[in-house]
Amino acid sequence: MTTSQNSWILLIVSLPTSGATARMRIWRTLKALGGAALRDGAYLLPAGAEQVEQFRELADDTQQQDGQAWLLTVQPQEDDDAATYRALFDRSSDYAELLASVSEARQTLSSLSEAELNRLQRRLGRIYEAIRKIDFFPNEASLRAEAQWRDFTGAIETILSPGEPHPAAGAIARRDPTQYQGRLWATRRHLWVDRVACAWLIQRFIDPHARFLWLEAPGDCPADALGFDFDGATFTHVGEKVSFEVLLASFALEANPGLQRLAGMVHALDVGGPTVPEASGFEAILAGARERLADDDALLAETGLVLDSLHAHFLNNRKR
Repeated sequence: MTTSQNSWILLIVSLPTSGATARMRIWRTLKALGGAALRDGAYLLPAGAEQVEQFRELADDTQQQDGQAWLLTVQPQEDDDAATYRALFDRSSDYAELLASVSEARQTLSSLSEAELNRLQRRLGRIYEAIRKIDFFPNEASLRAEAQWRDFTGAIETILSPGEPHPAAGAIARRDPTQYQGRLWATRRHLWVDRVACAWLIQRFIDPHARFLWLEAPGDCPADALGFDFDGATFTHVGEKVSFEVLLASFALEANPGLQRLAGMVHALDVGGPTVPEASGFEAILAGARERLADDDALLAETGLVLDSLHAHFLNNRKR
């Protein structure tokens, strides 16, 4: 997260001695915001619009607790001053601590269950995102952390979803849906976000009489089956698009606003990027369903109803 390096916002707070609870809450908020303590009660942030608003809200909170708060704009007088301020926000040690945990966790991956792997990734992911959020001046440590985090999550994904596709190059051809009716469709078993969303899309919008085959490995795909979401499949990742987005483009479904918003959610959960508030809830439901249900047929049947509801929700929200 890159922020202005030429202007800074200083928050000075003073709370009554009896306000221990309020003091602790405000201190935790300051830590989460990435505020640098210049001395007791004096905290600095780069003066980005978001940071100014965050400090303003914290100042209001302090005053509501019978404390005093002052907000000051600070301009460095010399280049050395600006460098000194930036050094207060060097997150190298935070990244080093996280990567030590990542390195230790990586040694255990092969012994963990699917649920344990998902919990581990979520727990460390929350820590990583919290650091990134307050990494106002990314440096070499930031780049190393990003690369190692991507490598770590890739290792988990390889265990959870062997055969995860690599993006193919080239244009996406338009398909005639009348030629894709009553077909056999195949993808890797143990459905996750992109695959279950693709199967739902096929059932609801492309081939209502589709039959599905869940593969142990991509190489098991029969010659007469339409593969999706694995390397060499008929429909798989192309460029920046995940398989769900490729199906939308292939069958000219991009104009459906509900499907477009679902595509954004699927893309973010599958490969990252901007997301929607509903994404974490869908991921949690899918993870719970995978733990509870016996097979992928049951998973598609149940999760398909959730996707039906999300699609309706996205359509209705657009009209409000």
